[in-house]
Amino acid sequence: MTEKAASPMLLLHPSRGLIDEKFSLIVQNLSRIQDITLHALIHSDDGDYWEAFGHYVSDATGFVNVANDSSLGGTYDGVEPMGLLWSMRPVPGSRIGLRLRKKEVHTPMVVHISVYRGHMSQGFREQVALASVVTERWYMAPGVRRIDITEGGVTGTLFLPPGPGPFPALLDLWGGGGGLVEYRSALLSSHGFVSLALEYMTPRTSGGSTSHVGNEYFEAAFTVLKQHPQVCGDSIAILGLSFGTSVALGMAVYSTVIQPRCLVCVSGSHVQPVKGSLSDVFGEINKNVRNTRYDEENRVIWRDLLLPIPTDPTKKVDVGQLKCPVLMIVGEDDQNWPATESAEDMKEMMEKAGNSHLLTTLSYPGAGHLIEPPYSPHIRASNFMVAGTKQKLVVLWGGETAPHGHAQEDSWKKILSFLEEHLYRSTDVTSQSNL
Repeated sequence: MTEKAASPMLLLHPSRGLIDEKFSLIVQNLSRIQDITLHALIHSDDGDYWEAFGHYVSDATGFVNVANDSSLGGTYDGVEPMGLLWSMRPVPGSRIGLRLRKKEVHTPMVVHISVYRGHMSQGFREQVALASVVTERWYMAPGVRRIDITEGGVTGTLFLPPGPGPFPALLDLWGGGGGLVEYRSALLSSHGFVSLALEYMTPRTSGGSTSHVGNEYFEAAFTVLKQHPQVCGDSIAILGLSFGTSVALGMAVYSTVIQPRCLVCVSGSHVQPVKGSLSDVFGEINKNVRNTRYDEENRVIWRDLLLPIPTDPTKKVDVGQLKCPVLMIVGEDDQNWPATESAEDMKEMMEKAGNSHLLTTLSYPGAGHLIEPPYSPHIRASNFMVAGTKQKLVVLWGGETAPHGHAQEDSWKKILSFLEEHLYRSTDVTSQSNL
């Protein structure tokens, strides 16, 4: 009797890991020189389906190794070990303007990976897969604790690493879309940092009037971290994305309460009124709303709202007064904010002031505005609700899929190294000096 050929098999390792952890993916028991399609599918917390796929050809032994073999087409090309994740896009027929964001950080991102015969680009649900496997991608490592924070009038979520501590900490600030966004803080805590995801864009109502939070709100949040028994009070950083960068720079320079050990500023700018509050910043931006542009699909381009970079020193943070290291991360195709021009002006200001040694800039060609943790899908444009007004728009963030995905991977590694250098190593020194 002729021995029956073994069925195709997908081998994935690890089947459970952090969202920023690479996996290996191998297909074996294929026919020699066989065309196949690898397909990844996610069902998001919002109820939408996202997919990515790559076209491969097996070798003479019926083997495909995604870490070494090239995708010949699909949502990504070339040797891309994690292309099945960072090239994800909504399935055909989905709602427009979607953005994949994890809302329930206590549950994993479940990714279904399947292999199909031939080179396919559509109709995956109508076909029977040769083999399938499931992987769980987590933002929260085992033992990380999530705590709602409401003390001192502060609204946020605190994530604590496993163990007694004390640990270095971060104040995590997202951008102008508002809301309480937790997944980055959960991931940072999974790497050994206490992280406070702060909600700060929603206007507060008091005494019948509604207004943005004042600078004392950020000082209260920083104090919550500083006084927490599991935090090293002298090893606190601020991480800001987009508008969060404006807050981080302003507070680091002008606040007498907030004294961060270092700053990480992603896709942001220093252009804002000196010592200004959120209301002041928005007021200045609104003066230039006429500079709003739209692309051919009527998507909003806001990068010109702060251009040209002012020469008037009262209209930008005096970064020459910064006393802590700053890591600036810039996407050179950012269509939302003038991050490149701002980073260049900051460098000039700090060179004149003699503190440019504190500034490190990572600039990525082809990357857009939304530089997130690695293997997150590139979002070139998405729906956006203006905080406070509830106006709904589709905003162009910029970037191209492959270079943006590479920028996210590279910058995240360097963010973690930067934080370890300026928070953990200094913490170790402090601890030893107290023995």
